[in-house]
Amino acid sequence: MLAQPSWAPPAWVFGPVWTVLYVLMGVAAWLVWRTRPPVPASALTAYGIQLVLNALWTPLFFGLGWRGAALAEIVVLWIALVVTIALFWVRSRVAAVLLLPYLVWTTFAACLNFAVWQLNTAAV
Repeated sequence: MLAQPSWAPPAWVFGPVWTVLYVLMGVAAWLVWRTRPPVPASALTAYGIQLVLNALWTPLFFGLGWRGAALAEIVVLWIALVVTIALFWVRSRVAAVLLLPYLVWTTFAACLNFAVWQLNTAAV
């Protein structure tokens, strides 16, 4: 069992939060995709990159137990997400705003990742 900081949310919170975030992410991408003139590839490419980075975090953190690598990866994800939001802002401000809860959650997740890494590194 992983040591968790006192401020870690209960496990049941993660499913509903991610469900809402993925819906917001999908709507945001759709809003950008449907804008005219056609969207430059960079906005949706950035979106795709951050999706891949998002998907990589779970196997790093849970599957392999590489908490430090997962922390480095989530920092890269955070940067990719900021770039995505900036590119979306140019095409659809609503789409960019829809990604802000995801940015907040990713920031929180990075802090939680760091805390878990530290707590479990010290315990070893």
